[in-house]
Amino acid sequence: MHAASPRPAPHEPRHLRRAVTSSFLGSVIEYYDFLLYSTAAAVVFPHVFFADLSPTAATLASFTTFATGYLARPLGGIVFGHFGDRLGRKRTLVVTMSLMGVASFLIGVLPTYGQAGTLAPVCLLLLRIVQGVAVGGEWGGAVLLSAEHATGGRRGLWASFTNAGAPFGMAVSTVAMSATSAAVGEDAFLSWGWRIPFLLSVVLLAVGLFIRLRVTETPVFAEADKEQKTRPVQDSSRRSLPLLDVLRHHPRVLLLGIGVGLSAFVFQGTVTTYIISYAVQDGFSRQTVLNSLAVSSTLAVFGIIGWSALSDRQGRRPVVMAGALAVGAYAFALFPLVDTGSTGLLVLALVLGQSLVHPMMYGPLAALYTELFSTRSRYTGASLGYQIAGLGAGFAPLIFTEVQTGAGTGATTLISAVIAAFCLLTVVCLALLGETSRTDLTGADPGAAARLPVDGRPETAQAS
Repeated sequence: MHAASPRPAPHEPRHLRRAVTSSFLGSVIEYYDFLLYSTAAAVVFPHVFFADLSPTAATLASFTTFATGYLARPLGGIVFGHFGDRLGRKRTLVVTMSLMGVASFLIGVLPTYGQAGTLAPVCLLLLRIVQGVAVGGEWGGAVLLSAEHATGGRRGLWASFTNAGAPFGMAVSTVAMSATSAAVGEDAFLSWGWRIPFLLSVVLLAVGLFIRLRVTETPVFAEADKEQKTRPVQDSSRRSLPLLDVLRHHPRVLLLGIGVGLSAFVFQGTVTTYIISYAVQDGFSRQTVLNSLAVSSTLAVFGIIGWSALSDRQGRRPVVMAGALAVGAYAFALFPLVDTGSTGLLVLALVLGQSLVHPMMYGPLAALYTELFSTRSRYTGASLGYQIAGLGAGFAPLIFTEVQTGAGTGATTLISAVIAAFCLLTVVCLALLGETSRTDLTGADPGAAARLPVDGRPETAQAS
């Protein structure tokens, strides 16, 4: 027997700082890669990988490959959630980051349809699935890395840095695409320039791994793992799989969590992917749209952190519910602002949508999902709930493109109504879901909060 390695002191500030930094930068890198694809799917891939189709069919085919990444995310949450709950958060996150970096680099070296025929879009689809699996496993671990290190009733703030990494990664990827396009010109960009941002993934991967390898395991998991190892052998052998534990003991919590998050992702897919294609078709230059998206994505970082910090004071439920109501109303103003043809109003539309109202729903989700499940199944449960809800972002651009094709002039009103309907679903699920912000993550059953919808006080509620 070799001596066990020394464990970090619980909730030591320097470990918290490293964990939050790792979670934020890891999320930036993962979502740079994952959302770089969304920009390329809207403006590049229809021409490069689906050149044999009509413009509308090519856009639909491109958005279909985009959506498959979201379909693969729940699978990534299940697979990596299992290992994260059994082996630890840190080791699992090293694998997910490596998988994403390699897949993105390979997209950058794929042959085009003109060079390889149908093999090119098939390979693109397979690599997009790998991206989805990787990001599906990344989010849950990154959130837990911060949330399980957090203390002092500020779990919402620290966990939100993982969610804040998503729009910042989007901003970086958008700037990379925009700068490359401006530097090499339109023809060269569509020919080979689009590859450069994908090839840069290798550099980001090296930086991310350097930071992540210096992070310690979370004290909450370390304590639970230590306790598990001290139990009799027969008790340990009977421990159920994390996925079975979630489905058997937390099905209501899981379903409510999915319902809470769906509207945030439907709206996210609208303002970060569908709106790019829509605005370009509406007469804006691609450069103008990408620049506007970069501005709104950067500002969204502050919105996510700010609203999440407020949720530590006011509770997750009031902040997310206010965000759902605001997004439901704003959905009917989004497209009229874009349709004005004014660049200033386009920027305003994206900033209001992505940086102000959307973060009210999206920011607190990081902490909320972690507070619904017990330690030994938290990675799996949080990942599964978040990633299934995330299907909304993957399919919204595809569905809304179909709606636009079929509904004609009334398409945008119908799209806004669909967004509002999902926001209503969020409000209903929040009304049934108890307040979780004071839940002790070391408690045996944090999900008990969801079984107390009347007063919102969880059975395990303690000061964090």
